[in-house]
Amino acid sequence: MVLESSVGEQAIATNLKQFLLVLVVSLGVATLPQIFSWFRQIPYTLLLVIVGLGLAYADIRLVTLSPELILLIFLPPLLFEAAWNLKWPELKRDFLPICLYAVIGVVISIMGVAFALNQFVGISLSTALLIGASLSATDPVSVTALFRELGVQSRLTTLMEGESLFNDGMAVVAFSFLVALPLGTGELGIQPILVDFFKVVGIGVTVGGLIGFGISYLTQRFDSPLVEQSFTLISAYATYLITDDLGGSAVIGVVTTGLILGNFGSRIGMSSRTRIIISEFWEFLAFFVNSIVFLLIGDQVRFADLGENLPIIAVTVVAMILMRAIAILSLSKLSDFVQVQKIPFPDQIILWWSGLRGSVSIALALSVPTILPERHKIIATVFGVVLFTLLFQGLSIKPLLQQLNLLGDQPLRQRYLELNARIIALNSTLQYLQANQRPRITLEVYHSEETLIKEAIEQLRAEIEQLQQEYPSLQSFALEQQQEELLEVEVDSYAQLVRRGRLNKELTPFLQKVLGNVR
Repeated sequence: MVLESSVGEQAIATNLKQFLLVLVVSLGVATLPQIFSWFRQIPYTLLLVIVGLGLAYADIRLVTLSPELILLIFLPPLLFEAAWNLKWPELKRDFLPICLYAVIGVVISIMGVAFALNQFVGISLSTALLIGASLSATDPVSVTALFRELGVQSRLTTLMEGESLFNDGMAVVAFSFLVALPLGTGELGIQPILVDFFKVVGIGVTVGGLIGFGISYLTQRFDSPLVEQSFTLISAYATYLITDDLGGSAVIGVVTTGLILGNFGSRIGMSSRTRIIISEFWEFLAFFVNSIVFLLIGDQVRFADLGENLPIIAVTVVAMILMRAIAILSLSKLSDFVQVQKIPFPDQIILWWSGLRGSVSIALALSVPTILPERHKIIATVFGVVLFTLLFQGLSIKPLLQQLNLLGDQPLRQRYLELNARIIALNSTLQYLQANQRPRITLEVYHSEETLIKEAIEQLRAEIEQLQQEYPSLQSFALEQQQEELLEVEVDSYAQLVRRGRLNKELTPFLQKVLGNVR
């Protein structure tokens, strides 16, 4: 017993050292852009992959990447954070194209890649289908981070994140079905596929909905940021594990929970301060997990395996990019035919080229059963394709955005928002100073501080006025921002009245219709 305890403690110490080593390397990479300005041209996540490749080339393996590590530890917080920040009105507006991309687009991708590998490289159909399913999940983390940094329109980000969240679930469902076929535990046919699909999605939505709404109403009864923050963390992992145990789509479950808590629970059950604390917590957690995942993706590469499977990787890359082009362009056309709000062609080009692959694809490839004869080939192909999309496509997105003129005045708008935010913050500081005069502080010091704050506010206002004079388009943007702020204040007021028991449900914003008529 003493020997077993000693071995267990030794294993824990070894794992802790490995974890700290990964963390130190990741944070070291994070500081590079702050020291050397040239590195700011490369998105942080892609820089991690490049450093990981350098470690792999030197044969330095930080830790063994396993499917359990990605799917059970890393994936739930990444899914929850993205869903928490996805605004329901924007998601609802583009729900049709997102569903088309996530469902039909996944089918097109799997079938196209499998056909190309089977016909041009001679890989067995079952192996080709597994490669196609593994690579059907998109991972736009680095792209959306770049979008936010460059101030790209929010609709493009919503389309990308929405598609990724839902097609992760579709990819896992498709992979689980296809991996069961060669093992003899699956049944090929339209009816069993549809039954299985609706079952796993239905269980995921049900479990996610119950947990999401349950926690939303529970947090109405108290205001404790740390406890509510803990509830959100538990809900992400609990939803994933419970849904998985019940045979549903754990990905869809976590996405559902995140959407409900981010758009409903945070409004009716959380104060503004709590929402800010929780959002910052999930932002940190997503940064933390992504730092580890992308570093390990590069570090796990076996260059010898990539060289042996180079023809297969090349065919897969060409087929995948071609199939995504067909899916995005055809499904966007179908969406434009049905709904009023069209998806511009330049946006479609970005959606096509931004379909990067990442951690989910690698986790699915690593989870292929060892008894399947071509497992090694599947893993090598998926790693090669993921590296191509991250490095080649990922690094070329910024020039493509500039070429298509999709940046427009977004950086200018971002500057306006930052200036406006500083004015709001300084006004709050000034109100606090005026309401909290300390007896021991002389009037001279008090007036000096008050003057400094007022001068800073005036300076910021002058800068905003100059921007609006130089760029008249900012005036309409400023009006839109003010209307959005008024709507948020009205919605928050209804939520507070619900929490106090003076309303039994949230009311539809009155200003939504009024301001819409003004526009």
